[in-house]
Amino acid sequence: MAFSFHRIPVGIDNCFLLRGERTILIDGGAWGGFPSFKTRLKELNVDPKEIELILLTHGHWDHITCLSDIQKMTGAKIAIHGQDQFMVETGEPPFPAGTTAYGRIMSASAKALLHPKLPKLKVDIVIDDSGMSLSEYGIPGKVVHTPGHTMGQVSIILDAGDAIVGDMAMNSWFLRLTPGLPILADDIKLVIESWKKILPMGIKRVYPAHGMDFPVEVMEKEIVNF
Repeated sequence: MAFSFHRIPVGIDNCFLLRGERTILIDGGAWGGFPSFKTRLKELNVDPKEIELILLTHGHWDHITCLSDIQKMTGAKIAIHGQDQFMVETGEPPFPAGTTAYGRIMSASAKALLHPKLPKLKVDIVIDDSGMSLSEYGIPGKVVHTPGHTMGQVSIILDAGDAIVGDMAMNSWFLRLTPGLPILADDIKLVIESWKKILPMGIKRVYPAHGMDFPVEVMEKEIVNF
């Protein structure tokens, strides 16, 4: 099978379906998104049982709220970096701090109002700092540890130059009016260092978890003064 990948909006979160010799889903979706996930699979003519792995960019609630339902439907294994493993296995992921004034307001409001208690799920594959190759799935790309938004955040860098970066960047109206750095992060300096790590890897286009994709030049300009 020729490689292809597809954006699948699941609530406020973008998931991504990577189809090579085997099929991987990136991220587990946000509240209310499971029906649209099922609909999109039908549109793509994808049997849910084809999905062998759910690879999480990180463990925040909006990336794992539909994870239990998706895993039950697919039977897929769950993979996440070791530093975010507890978020999936406790079902109580923390909220990140704000990196801007608006982000700080959003973070404080979320911590006060939202107390997600999600199903506790076992992580099958624990990713370490060295990342992992996707070659065994017939997918031309790799997983790279890119800490900062969370300490266990990873990005998927495809050989063609597409980078699926979770919340390393944001491009949705309720977060930012223009694409760029996250307004929420555990350590924004680490986010910058992670961008400096992956930008030389031949990236051409950035696919954030929130909002539409955009050219990599946006991020090159974002970090130029750091």
